[in-house]
Amino acid sequence: MPLVRPTPQELLDRAIADIEANLPGTDARTRRSNLDVLARVHRAGMHELYGYLEWLSQQIIYDTAEAEILERWCNIWGLSRIPASAATGNVTFAGTNGTVIPAGTTLTRSDGVEYITAADAIIAAGTAIAAATAAVAGATSNAVAATALNLTSPIIGINSAATVAAGGLAGGTDTEDDAALRTRLIARIQQPPHGGADFDYVTWAMEVAGVTRAWVYTQELGLGTVTVRFVRDDDVSLIPDAGKVAIVQAYIDARRPVTADVTVVAPVAVALNFSIGATPNTTSVKDAITTELTDLLRREAIPGGTILLSHIREAISLAAGETNYTMTVPAADVTHTVGQMATMGVITWL
Repeated sequence: MPLVRPTPQELLDRAIADIEANLPGTDARTRRSNLDVLARVHRAGMHELYGYLEWLSQQIIYDTAEAEILERWCNIWGLSRIPASAATGNVTFAGTNGTVIPAGTTLTRSDGVEYITAADAIIAAGTAIAAATAAVAGATSNAVAATALNLTSPIIGINSAATVAAGGLAGGTDTEDDAALRTRLIARIQQPPHGGADFDYVTWAMEVAGVTRAWVYTQELGLGTVTVRFVRDDDVSLIPDAGKVAIVQAYIDARRPVTADVTVVAPVAVALNFSIGATPNTTSVKDAITTELTDLLRREAIPGGTILLSHIREAISLAAGETNYTMTVPAADVTHTVGQMATMGVITWL
């Protein structure tokens, strides 16, 4: 039987009824009387107790537990919350040839996010590239290529303005939230480790910071082989680079069965473009359609998968404010070969 939490008024009525039942002839409803005050104080205390019981009832079940209690359940099952990670990448400096940019140099983005160089760099042919890491971990530390940065403290012979190099500053992730941690816990309970079952590889990949989705393909490269593909939806690029692939490969290698030949690879991005005429043809409707299509791809795009035309049409129709539309591209289901994966392309508005 589910917990039914009384309303504040119901609690007050109960308190008044109890007082009047145990003190015959009294009226606990008289405004500002001591008995009325007593009933209201009792009501407040009981309301808080019911609130605590309601919260507690959610913590004793895995699929509703939150924060610290969720982490305690996870610890029992051998899981832990994935911590935040800092973005890393290269920064391009300009200045006088031969000038050294020392390790530990701090740069600031326009919104105040700071980055610190990891090693010395020397200006040659007018420029230098230095590796840098965000000072504070989190998804906000990611930055696309050409993002402007500025030296926190000037260096003689170095331009104060720098830019993020090709490839961007990537890999920054927030601390795993309750929803993602809860999903992993339920998967661990429902699919206990089997020493190399297909879902084990998905579980291992998802334990690496930043990995949001993963897929496993058995015997794709021959007998005894396992191929794992994954993406990082919240990173600068959905498709992981070679460095991120190497991290997941090493993590799985440390856990896989000794006889398994495991290969971790990134999906091959195939941009899915659209040609759409929206009614009404307003910016807000266009933005809503873009959001719905992006969400559709996040839910349904998988390596080697098919994006159904009917689902694309449904996503457009769900956009807030849309009353009608026309679409010429795509005109049929969009299929992909092994390893290929649909990613959000360009919308041409008709």
